[in-house]
Amino acid sequence: MSRTRVAILISGSGSNMQALARDMADPGHPAEVCLVLSSRPDAGGLARAAGLGLATACVDHRGFGGDRAAFEAAMAGPLAESGAEILCLAGFMRVLTPRFIGAWAGRMLNVHPSILPLFTGLDTHARCLAAGMAVHGCTVHEVTPELDSGPILGQAVMPVEADDTPASLAARLLPLEHRLYPAVLRRFARGDRGKVALFGGDVPATAC
Repeated sequence: MSRTRVAILISGSGSNMQALARDMADPGHPAEVCLVLSSRPDAGGLARAAGLGLATACVDHRGFGGDRAAFEAAMAGPLAESGAEILCLAGFMRVLTPRFIGAWAGRMLNVHPSILPLFTGLDTHARCLAAGMAVHGCTVHEVTPELDSGPILGQAVMPVEADDTPASLAARLLPLEHRLYPAVLRRFARGDRGKVALFGGDVPATAC
């Protein structure tokens, strides 16, 4: 039985990429990694991917002078060669154009560190604390041209502690991302768009 081919796009350490790849190493998984593509040659995730025996590529965004269309055209080559059918953004820190997103409509996922629709964009942990939130979390969603606003496929929620800082929130949330993203991808690769819900710590049911 053929498995759906997944390309993972990264820009940094690649911890979510690693979580996805390890889950897809299960022979019973409906998908397999066909490529890990980085926007930065110094991304730590490239070494992680190579250590897992995965195919890698790099298209350095800094060589395109802010020309997003040219950058995306350069990415299109290795993505096509890999036979990718689904794209997973995993810490990919580039804003994609509507044209690129449209070409992958319904086939591109992202993990975002907030309980969407709260706190789209950057600095989510600091904004969560500034808002006095009792809970924080992460979301896996389909990518659409409107930032962090695509259909939600899964969310994980955890309590905010009295002594939390943006750094401690980020550190405690990351293991939830590593559980949620693979769980969503397993279902998505089977054609199941049902939502996944995960809970970390003592979170009351009313918080969901």
